[in-house]
Amino acid sequence: ADLYPMKERPRIQAKLSTVWATSSVAGPALGGLLAAYADWRWIFLVNLPVGALALWLVLRHFFEDKRGYEDPAHRTRTTRPVIDWPGALAIFACGGLLLTALVQGGVAWPWLSAPSLLLLGGSALCAAATVLIERRAAEPIIPGWVWRRRTISTVNLALGALGLLMVAPTVFLPTYAQAVLGLGPIAAGFVLSTMTMSWPVAAALSSHVYNRFGIRTCALLGIGAATLVLLAFPQLPYPGAAWQPALLMLALGATLGLFQLPLIIGVQSSVGYAERGTATASILFCRQVGQSVGAALFGAVANTTLAGRLADAPAGIRAGLPGDLDAVSRALEHAGTLTEQATDYLRHAVDTTVEHVYYGAAVAGLLALAALLFAPRRFPVHADARGEGEAGPAEKD
Repeated sequence: ADLYPMKERPRIQAKLSTVWATSSVAGPALGGLLAAYADWRWIFLVNLPVGALALWLVLRHFFEDKRGYEDPAHRTRTTRPVIDWPGALAIFACGGLLLTALVQGGVAWPWLSAPSLLLLGGSALCAAATVLIERRAAEPIIPGWVWRRRTISTVNLALGALGLLMVAPTVFLPTYAQAVLGLGPIAAGFVLSTMTMSWPVAAALSSHVYNRFGIRTCALLGIGAATLVLLAFPQLPYPGAAWQPALLMLALGATLGLFQLPLIIGVQSSVGYAERGTATASILFCRQVGQSVGAALFGAVANTTLAGRLADAPAGIRAGLPGDLDAVSRALEHAGTLTEQATDYLRHAVDTTVEHVYYGAAVAGLLALAALLFAPRRFPVHADARGEGEAGPAEKD
C-alpha cells in the first residue's frame, strides 16, 4: 500500500498471491516428500536456507523512501516509536490462557472443571486488563480508533472469522485425505493445494467485481459462496474419490479470493498514510487470532466427536481402538494391524469428525457474512488514497 498507488494495488496483490499460491502448491508436495522419504525434522530445517535467501533479497533489493509522516493528531513524528510492552504481554497472556483452556478442555480435564473455569476466567481478566492498558498506552498495539471506525472493525471481525474458517481445510483436510481416502502424504498435500490455485486467480479478477458492484457486495458474494462450499463437504459420499474434495477446495479458493483481498484494499484506502500500517496490522492480527482460536476450538470439536464415536464402538472391537485423532491416523496408516471391521469403523469415525469441523467452519463463514452486513455499503475513500489515483467509482462518494 505504501509502495504502489491504489490503481496498481490489485495487480500487485494478484502477483503476490500468485507467488504465494505457487509456494503453497510446492510446499505440501515437498512436505509430503520429506515426511515420506526423509526425517520429519527437515520440515523445519528446510526453512533455514529459504529464509536466508528471503533475507538476502530484502536487504539487497528492497528500498523505500524515508519520507516523513504525520500521526493521527497531525503532529510530525520526530521521536522514536514507543513499544507497548505491557499491552503486548497482556494480549499474550489473554490468548495463551484462552487457547490452553480450549485445547485441554474435554481432553485433560472436563469442560466445567476447576482448571477450565480458572483458565477462562483468567483470560477474561486479561482481556479487561488489555483494554485498560491500551487506553492509557502512548502508542497502543491496537488503538481505540480501530474499533470505533465501522469500516475497520467490521472487516477485522470478518477476517477473524476467516481465520477460524481456514482451520478446517488446512488442518483437517489432509487428515481426511489420508485416514478416510487412504492417500499418501504427497497426494493429500495436492488435494489441499488445489485451493491455492484458484485463490490468486479470483483475487486478480476481484477488482473487476468490486469496481462495478462495490467492495462490500463483492466480499458478501465471496463469503456467501464459501459457506455453501463448506456445507457441501459433509455431503460427499463415503469414502468417495480424491477429486471430489479437491474440486470443493478449488471452489473454496475462488470464493475466498473474492472475499479477502477487496476487504484489505478497502480498509487501506479508507485511512491516511499515517494510519495505514496500524489498520493493516489490525486486520492481520485479527485473522491470526481467529486462526489460533480456530485451531484450538475445532481441535476440541474433533476430539469430542471422535471420543464419542470411539466410546460407541461395538464391544467386539472397542478394546483395540486408539484413543485420539493422531493415534487413529497412525493406526490407519498401518491398517494391517487392525481387523477389517475396526479399520472401517475408524474411517467412518474420522469422516464424521471432519464433517463436524466443516460444519463449524460454515458457521464461521456465517459469522463473517453477518459482520459484513454491518459494514458501510460504500467504503469511504481517504484523501491520501484519492491523491494516489483512487480507482473504483463504485466506492466513491
